[in-house]
Amino acid sequence: MKAATAAGVIPDSGASTASTNVPAKNKLGMLSMTLLVIGAMVGGGAFNLPQNMAQHAGLGAVLIAWLVSGLGIFFLARTFQVLADIKPEITAGIYMYSRKGFGKFAGFQVAWGYWLSSAFGNVGFAVLLMDTLNYFFPPYFEGGNTWLAILIGSSVFWILNWLVLRGVKSASALNVIGTIAKFVPIAVFLGVVVISMKAGLFTTDFWGNVSDNVSGGKPLGNLLEQVKSTMLVTLWVFIGIEGAVVMSDESDAKTVSRATLMGFFVTLLLYVLISVLPFGIMTQAQLAAIAPPSMAAILGSIVGKWGEYFVNGGVLISILACWLVWTMLVAELPWAAAKDGTFPQAFALTNKKGAASASLWVSTVVMQAVMILMFFSNNAWNVMLSITGVMILPAYIGATGFLWKIMANGSYPSTAKMGRTTALVSSVLGTVYGLWLVYAAGLEYMIAGAVFFAIGNLVFIWARKEHAPTEAVFNKVEMMVAAVLVVLGVMAIWMLFSGHLTQVYSP
Repeated sequence: MKAATAAGVIPDSGASTASTNVPAKNKLGMLSMTLLVIGAMVGGGAFNLPQNMAQHAGLGAVLIAWLVSGLGIFFLARTFQVLADIKPEITAGIYMYSRKGFGKFAGFQVAWGYWLSSAFGNVGFAVLLMDTLNYFFPPYFEGGNTWLAILIGSSVFWILNWLVLRGVKSASALNVIGTIAKFVPIAVFLGVVVISMKAGLFTTDFWGNVSDNVSGGKPLGNLLEQVKSTMLVTLWVFIGIEGAVVMSDESDAKTVSRATLMGFFVTLLLYVLISVLPFGIMTQAQLAAIAPPSMAAILGSIVGKWGEYFVNGGVLISILACWLVWTMLVAELPWAAAKDGTFPQAFALTNKKGAASASLWVSTVVMQAVMILMFFSNNAWNVMLSITGVMILPAYIGATGFLWKIMANGSYPSTAKMGRTTALVSSVLGTVYGLWLVYAAGLEYMIAGAVFFAIGNLVFIWARKEHAPTEAVFNKVEMMVAAVLVVLGVMAIWMLFSGHLTQVYSP
């Protein structure tokens, strides 16, 4: 992270001028960026994929779900790769694609939603960490909201705050170690499963439509329903694929492009192996009944109790490593957004190490407040996490939509490394998949998210008054959108407390 200009912001160019003045040796290299992408995606959830994927689907449906999701995420990754090539000057994060394509207000709301989603998601890491500690020390951390769980979770927040304040290079080096370390139990798990699996089990009820009186399995319904149920899992395990784009101010466009695609392929292969190979150890019904983290139970059934301890230790490392990456991301985006006036200037302040200190402090205070709230009302925390969780998705649609717009207005450069057809297919299919993400995640949650987006209007006004005090805050279209968000926000509050959004909250 780099220091801001004297004024606290840089011209509205979409590029980070500070970035260009940083010596190459201070940039993140290919390995660091690739592991950052992988580290952002592969968290504690990877250790429960065997049960999650098999819960309502047979092996055939699981394979189809990975094929569909893999293609969808590939086009998203391809979109980021194309944009990094044709718009190398945009080094201020994923929100800039929406800002450049659809205006300042759209860019702000994407950045605002991404930031809130990341902050609340980091609190989710604390809950996962406490649940894992509860395996070793029951029942002191049960539910993740005991006083001891809150105390230790809060301590980790501030330790990670301190680590990131030491500079992104130091934090990134630690992430490299953490990412490699968390792959050790995964590699051991896959190795043991490959040696122990029985090939005949893979073809046992491949399509999930046969009753199994031995294991208690029942027909799982038609193939489409099975695929849909597993897709809801695959949607979320790739969140973080944009990690290199968010940190693009810390590297060059070529590295961002390659790291995104490399991170995607490695992670996809890993996920497929983790969720498919266990079908050679247990039946679908047996996998579906395993308590989380299912990887621990599977390894334990093969090698004994030490396998469970080994995997749960890996879960701890994985959560901490992923949590570190998202602490960097949650600080990086507001800092980058503040430099061009998308966020208030205060977020652009950095320390002597070049870390986004103000952005990180504000983010950590917000996360700490949510952690304390969780102690008093676990239900309120779950509702807010569910709502803010989907607020990261507009960032994907904004990026693919921006590339689509470039293709539509004929401004795609003839010197681009990728042809127009490749870019067009990536933008169109990436947009379709982004819309599918919103639909599958739950339109009810997006409606409820209008509350947070409406609150964001006030922060946008603050930022615009600082950055361009003589200009109108909104243009006509933006004013209409802002008004609609306020109306939807008020309606969402009424719907939440009147029982009309029971999927989100039941009063």
